[in-house]
Amino acid sequence: VQLQASGGGLVQSGGSLRLSCAASGGTLSSYDMGWFRQAPGKEREFVAAISRSGGTTFYPDSLKGRFTISRDNAKNTMYLQMNSLKSEDTAVYYCAAAPRAHSLVLYMNGSYLDYWGQGTLVTVSS
Repeated sequence: VQLQASGGGLVQSGGSLRLSCAASGGTLSSYDMGWFRQAPGKEREFVAAISRSGGTTFYPDSLKGRFTISRDNAKNTMYLQMNSLKSEDTAVYYCAAAPRAHSLVLYMNGSYLDYWGQGTLVTVSS
């Protein structure tokens, strides 16, 4: 499966942005999915994960309440709604897919996510 992330851009602090991750060459419903981000000079950070049905989601405590992951399997697309954005959310955001089902917490370090898209840059201005 090939993944294409999009929707990044420049947004003011406090604003919102929705990222999309479109899948091709495969059926999105066959994969658990996740979002990660990497800020300049920092390590990659887990943002969110969602089960293949969309029925279960998982976030790190630091992002709960501001970010929402969702998916539309009929459109072969996953989303990340980001609200109340802060300057520290500035990063390149990546989507990833896991072909075998695992507890979502196991994806936090990137394990089992065999497919990665190119990133989309989100810049939050203060």
